[in-house]
Amino acid sequence: MATNVLEARGGSLVPPVAQRGYHIVYRDHETNHCPGCGRTHWYIGRIMAECAFCGTALPLESAPLIAGGQIIRTIRRYPFSDGHAYAA
Repeated sequence: MATNVLEARGGSLVPPVAQRGYHIVYRDHETNHCPGCGRTHWYIGRIMAECAFCGTALPLESAPLIAGGQIIRTIRRYPFSDGHAYAA
């Protein structure tokens, strides 16, 4: 029996592409019909496309290729070199 999530999923939180199934994405240079209302007018952002009529949002197929995709890094820096916060 698996003792943690990584062990249960074979060492990865995200399953391999072949096991994930079908994902609806907005594809550039194709006619994209909204899965919510069926229309084809979209507002395109950096990582998402939003239907202009019903507001359904889809990720862009090319988003992971632009500027690292949806990776968000948080770095906690202390104002002093020893890493302790000092009371004023």
